[in-house]
Amino acid sequence: MASLTKVKILKKMYQIIKIQHSAVITGLILLLVFQLPGYLSAQDSKVWSLEDCINYALENNIDIKKQILGIDYQEELLLQSKLGILPNFNGYVSHGYNWGQRVDPFTNEFASERVRSNNLNLQGDLNLFSGFQQLNTIKRNLLNLEAAQFDADYYRDEVSIMVATEYLQTLFYMEFVAIARNQLDITNQQAERTGKLVNAGTLAKGDLLVIEAQQASEELSLVEAENNLALSYLNLTQLLELPTAQGFDIEKPELGLIDQPEIFTPEQIYTIAVNNRPEIKSAETRVESSTKDLSIAKGTYYPSLSLSGSIGSGYSGANTVGEGEYLSDPFAIGYTEFGNETVLTQTTKYQSYNPKGFGDQLEDNINETVGLSLRIPIFNGWASRSSVAQAKIGIADADLELQQQKRSLYKIIQQAYNDAVAALNKHKAADKMVNATGESFKYAEQKFNVGLINSVEYNDAKKENNNALSELIQAKYDFVFRMTVIDFYMGKPLTLSR
Repeated sequence: MASLTKVKILKKMYQIIKIQHSAVITGLILLLVFQLPGYLSAQDSKVWSLEDCINYALENNIDIKKQILGIDYQEELLLQSKLGILPNFNGYVSHGYNWGQRVDPFTNEFASERVRSNNLNLQGDLNLFSGFQQLNTIKRNLLNLEAAQFDADYYRDEVSIMVATEYLQTLFYMEFVAIARNQLDITNQQAERTGKLVNAGTLAKGDLLVIEAQQASEELSLVEAENNLALSYLNLTQLLELPTAQGFDIEKPELGLIDQPEIFTPEQIYTIAVNNRPEIKSAETRVESSTKDLSIAKGTYYPSLSLSGSIGSGYSGANTVGEGEYLSDPFAIGYTEFGNETVLTQTTKYQSYNPKGFGDQLEDNINETVGLSLRIPIFNGWASRSSVAQAKIGIADADLELQQQKRSLYKIIQQAYNDAVAALNKHKAADKMVNATGESFKYAEQKFNVGLINSVEYNDAKKENNNALSELIQAKYDFVFRMTVIDFYMGKPLTLSR
């Protein structure tokens, strides 16, 4: 009776696993058909190495392109500050008409009729001294440009690390799929062998149901592993900014571990990294930049001296010349002192008056000026003092940011070191476990084939071996990733060749 109940329970378990297995298979098929068709034909396309993936990502990542625009912007600010030392020149031209009485600026006479006027002027000024503000502005903008370049390098490193992480994750799932498929093949063979023994009456049908339940469970695990692999491929292609995952495949390098890998201490790694990491150099450069902001603010305390000059001319319609010269009739202008005789005279008159020529007036009306201007700051509402105080706060903030970056870097290195050591120890233990459980599983398989143990004991031995294999590859890839990060912080290029 107990044996019959056990068989019913096994049949129920088998049906549940089969239903779950069917649902996952359907979901995976839809995913592969509609979203990842390229994964099915990847073997016909280019095989991407880690270096290929990183280089492609660096060329196409949008965040990196935005950082490059930031560099271009800082370059333009630097150029503008350098050109700001040159003199300023401005030209002014006006053309207008006037109605009503006014004093014409070119004739100094009253004009009451409509008068056309033109003004042409060229002005220039040169800053001779302003507390070295211009020079310090150039130095600050140069430092800001360097900081922007370091920021771009940091983004490149971040993208490279993300690509390497997803690349290793994809390799992990590839190996996990291979292991799951191999385990399923073993179970399929065992199920076929057990079926023959059941038909021959050597084993009870319950043993076959246990094997078939394990077979369905491993099929489900394989489907899930393949699904994770497909999604990992998708994540990697999205990191690369590829439009589709179609035809995408990666290299599968050998990632065996050496017996005694050299792992530097966190202090040794940090000593190298702190002198090379772009985020540290960026923070240090911004501290220098903030000191230039302080120098610029202090420059407002000093007097400023500037040289200016101008040259101009103009035209007025009220400036006229006569045409058709003739003498007027004689007219009295007085009397002689002796004899009281009338004194007559004549004046020169013109038949018509026309405005003087444009070119002639420009030549006649030329005026030139040159001068020095000294501005002495006395009181400006404490604006200079406030600017200096704000600049000092900026220096303190930049210095704290530098300290924070250094501490963050050291924490990351500490974590990577501890994870690497833990992964290496785990790998060593898992390797021993794989060897032990592998031998145990072979022995259990032999005993099961001759009927010395039941299917439950056989599956327990197989599961222990599967778990050991999973732990082994997880530890391996975890160690490879941590060592890759450590090497990267020590200035080595990202590569899987060890």
